[in-house]
Amino acid sequence: MAELSAVEARVLSAVDEQWAVTRLCELVAVPSVGGTPAESEAQHLVADRLEELGCAVDRWSIDLAAAATAADAPGQEVDRTEAWGVVGTVPGAEDGTPALVLSGHTDVVPPGDRSLWPADPFVPRIADGAVHGRGTCDMKAGVVAALTAVRALGTAGVRLARPLALHAVVGEEDGGLGAWATLRRGHTGDVCVIPEPTAQSVMTAHAGALTFRLEVSGLAAHGALRHRGVSAIELFGSLHEGLRAFEAERQRDADPRFGDAPFPYGLSIGRLEAGDWASSVPDRLVAEGRYGVRLGEPVEVARAALEARLAELCAGHPWLSEHPARLTWTGGAFASGELPAGHPLLPAVRTAVVDAGGPDPAERALTAGTDLRLYSAAGIPTLHYGPGDLELAHGPLERVPVAELVTAARALALLAVRTCGVR
Repeated sequence: MAELSAVEARVLSAVDEQWAVTRLCELVAVPSVGGTPAESEAQHLVADRLEELGCAVDRWSIDLAAAATAADAPGQEVDRTEAWGVVGTVPGAEDGTPALVLSGHTDVVPPGDRSLWPADPFVPRIADGAVHGRGTCDMKAGVVAALTAVRALGTAGVRLARPLALHAVVGEEDGGLGAWATLRRGHTGDVCVIPEPTAQSVMTAHAGALTFRLEVSGLAAHGALRHRGVSAIELFGSLHEGLRAFEAERQRDADPRFGDAPFPYGLSIGRLEAGDWASSVPDRLVAEGRYGVRLGEPVEVARAALEARLAELCAGHPWLSEHPARLTWTGGAFASGELPAGHPLLPAVRTAVVDAGGPDPAERALTAGTDLRLYSAAGIPTLHYGPGDLELAHGPLERVPVAELVTAARALALLAVRTCGVR
């Protein structure tokens, strides 16, 4: 741990744990599931807090028509009637591009079967040193860590030399609408940290992910004479076996930053629908799934690989060769993303974490798609560091340790001082 300057020590002392926990509980209580009115409510709540902290706030209604038609738009998997972008900027003594961006999403996934939760997922509770509830880990704790860091700078009376920006975005869970709209509006920065949950590591890369729809056609017949029909379910079973083999091939030589993750580029089926009558051989099946994109692999190349393998599987089947399955690409499209090798942002973040009292974070890669790839594509070197463990995200035991929330806030505050400078 390095010796802290007087300013750095003052900033760390200004990180207020109780304020952070209160703000996190406040934000978790807003059920900001993607596509619901509460998604916008959460954005306005963050904007209000940024204004209270003295930031110059830009909040705007995202042009959903443009998001639906723009060639570079990331796609959406939920319907929206409105969406809001929010950017708060801590001014610097010098005008210009922010030296550091902290970006976090406020949308969450649905809670699923509520009977599996220990309590109401949108009534935050504190137990065993952690805040529990939907969105605590993914990633409202990260957003609050950034807010707490901004507050600490103000409380410590620090005037930054260059601006610091906080981007609050929506739609990350279904494609990246908010980050795309924020960058399109002209909000940029020299470097960016996204405080997604990283289990006390630093994520410098992530795989991509594409959603797809597969339609399989069979031949209907009476269930008592099923030999006269061709079951779309059985056809899909054959295709699925081939796709599992294809998935295994794509895991070979995966980047070592993925560690022991068995499927860094996983292919999974998330939804199946088939048949319309119990006593009939089903003549149609629709499968919807998620397909991983390898690091550095263009989305077009990844799509072509799955299309080619599906065509090969169909060509080798007596029925499917004449009635091939139909593949369409739907919903969100996450390219892979990566911090440039050797970029100084990585050691800067690792040092800030250690100096803030946390363990030295290992460098890892994430198997899920995130907003990192949008910032990287815009020329902004970006990585992930934030409180919580992704393994708890999207599940009924979602929670974030308070200690990790505070350490992340301290690390982000130190990084802001060191990256933006002080006057």
